[in-house]
Amino acid sequence: MMFGRKRVLVTGGAGFLGSFLCERLLADGHDVLCVDNYFTGSRDNILHLLDDQRFEVIRHDVTFPLYIEVDEIYNLACPASPIHYQFDPVQTVKTSVHGAINMLGLAKRTKAKIFQASTSEVYGDPTVHPQTETYWGNVNPVGPRACYDEGKRCAETLFFDYHRQFQLNIRVARIFNTYGPRMHPRDGRVVSNFIIQALQNQPITIYGDGRQTRSFCYVDDLIEGFVRLMGAPDDVTGPVNLGNPGEFTIRELAEIVVEMTGSRSEIVSRPLPQDDPMQRRPDISRAKQVLDWEPKVPLRDGLSRTIAYFDGLLRRHGTVEALAAAPR
Repeated sequence: MMFGRKRVLVTGGAGFLGSFLCERLLADGHDVLCVDNYFTGSRDNILHLLDDQRFEVIRHDVTFPLYIEVDEIYNLACPASPIHYQFDPVQTVKTSVHGAINMLGLAKRTKAKIFQASTSEVYGDPTVHPQTETYWGNVNPVGPRACYDEGKRCAETLFFDYHRQFQLNIRVARIFNTYGPRMHPRDGRVVSNFIIQALQNQPITIYGDGRQTRSFCYVDDLIEGFVRLMGAPDDVTGPVNLGNPGEFTIRELAEIVVEMTGSRSEIVSRPLPQDDPMQRRPDISRAKQVLDWEPKVPLRDGLSRTIAYFDGLLRRHGTVEALAAAPR
């Protein structure tokens, strides 16, 4: 094995973020084992990697143990959009909690360094703005989003308990809204929704008055943050916020997408879903300090690349319905 070359496991490796991470780790010279059950991931996302002799794929559900030998683990497995994680909320909790237990057990046995992809949803509907890592959050534990929010909060608890009890070498990143090519076309997130609706000149749906805010991080920036956090000194366990501190209202985003696509779409309002957070913006001071990291890709540049991706998909498949029905 070449100096510095590691055998790295990526759970959820065929998903939106996971596929970009696999790509980056291969480019960095590592052997990569991609694990996915294809609930929201897609073989299409990793087809271009299959000829690489340093890339392996296993179809596996992380709620069951996995017996392999690895040096590092990136635990990304979990549906991450409301449409997908609310489809089977019990399984979502199992994926977060049982999946964390199984991957932590694997890390303990192999003495691997392990990374947890947590989420800004651990902050719930925040009463502190912007959100810092010291904020404990405002989460409804019995609401329709709790399967994801509380599942991820419990996973963080498990990571830090394994760290304290077994001296496991952990990393925890709290991911804020991320977008880019390979997003699932029907994940219900605002960026993919707005782009697909705009490209088809359909009404663009916003919820409430559209004044709720989000911060949008391009996928390349986020993956750079992942790699820097995993490579940080051992005392940098996290949690560390990774996201773009630029803040936009949902209506602003819709207007930008309409402009950039040249769409004839009208913006229409629908009732606000329960527990939908009104504000979301990361304080990334810690990431700047301990990782020397901050996003580089402006929103319009990232949107341009994402629009081109979805435009290509729609041209090949005709409609989003045909696209959603295509083998994944």
